Amino acid sequence: MTTPHPMLRLTDEVSQALRDRTPVVALESTIISHGMPYPQNVAMAVEVEGIIREHGAVPATIAVLGGIPRIGLDRDDLELLASHGDVAKVSLRDLPFVMARGAHGATTVAATMRLAALAGIRVFVTGGLGGVHRGAEHTFDVSADLTELAATDVTVVSAGVKSILDIGLTLEKLETLGVPVLVHGSDEFPSFYSRDSGHRAPMRVDSPAEVAAVMTAKWGIGLAGGLVVANPIPVADEIPADRIGAIISRALADSEALNVRGKDITPYLLGRIVELTDGASLTANIALVRSNARLGAAIAGEYAARA
Repeated sequence: MTTPHPMLRLTDEVSQALRDRTPVVALESTIISHGMPYPQNVAMAVEVEGIIREHGAVPATIAVLGGIPRIGLDRDDLELLASHGDVAKVSLRDLPFVMARGAHGATTVAATMRLAALAGIRVFVTGGLGGVHRGAEHTFDVSADLTELAATDVTVVSAGVKSILDIGLTLEKLETLGVPVLVHGSDEFPSFYSRDSGHRAPMRVDSPAEVAAVMTAKWGIGLAGGLVVANPIPVADEIPADRIGAIISRALADSEALNVRGKDITPYLLGRIVELTDGASLTANIALVRSNARLGAAIAGEYAARA
C-alpha cells in the first residue's frame, strides 16, 4: 500500500478502505463546479458516488477546499463545490497557487490524477478526457491531461476524448507518450456524446478483468504512466455523431466570435452545447458518467483482487 502524502486530507472512509485494500475510485470535481449547472451537478455527484458504492468500491471525490487537497468529500463539501461562486478550475499548474492562497479549487483530470496517485488510488472515473484542441497547430492548446497520463500511474475511465477536441490528433499524442488506450466492448473509439468517432480502437478489451490484467502488466514491468479506458456511452443515451458534430461546429464558431481562450474554452463550449441541444447533451453527459462509474468500480475491484 502507498502511504498517502501528508499534505492530503483523506476522509476516514477512504483512509480505512486504502488500509484494508478495499477498491477505491477517484472522482474529479471540475465536472461539478464547471461542467454542469446547479442543482444537476450536485445531484449527479451524489448519485455517482452511490453507484460506486453499490458496485463494491469506495468513492473518493477530489478537490481543494480552503487550500487543502481533499481525498473524499461529504455532502456539504459537494454542495459547496456545486454552488459556491468562487471555485477555481485547478489543473496541475494551478494546484500550488490555489493551495498557497487557501482557496477552493475543482480539480481537472490532470490534477485529480496526481492527487489520486499521491493518495495511493489507482482507478479514476471521469466524463471525458482532455486532449489536443482543434486548431492546436496555431494555438498549441493541448491539455495537461495527456502529459499527466504519461507520468502518473492511474487508470482513467472516460467516455473517450471530449468531442469538442481533435480526437485523431489526441490519439496520436497518446501513442507518442506511450499511453495504452483501451476501448471497452467496441472496435471503435468513442467520442463522448457518441459511440463512434471515425477512429478505430487502438486496443479492445471486453471485461474489467482484462483491464486489470493490463494495469498489472504495465506497472509490474516498471512502465510508468497511466492508462486510458474509453467506455462508449450506452446506445440508448447517445447523440448521433452527425447531429452533435453540427452543434459543436456552431459552438466553436460562437467561441471564436467571443474570443474565448485557454482554460475557459471547455466550460464555455460544454455550456453552449447544452443550450443548443435544449439540454440533451446534459442528459447524455450524466448517463455516460453513470456508465463510467459502474465500469470503474468493477475495474477497481478486479485490480484490488490482484494486489
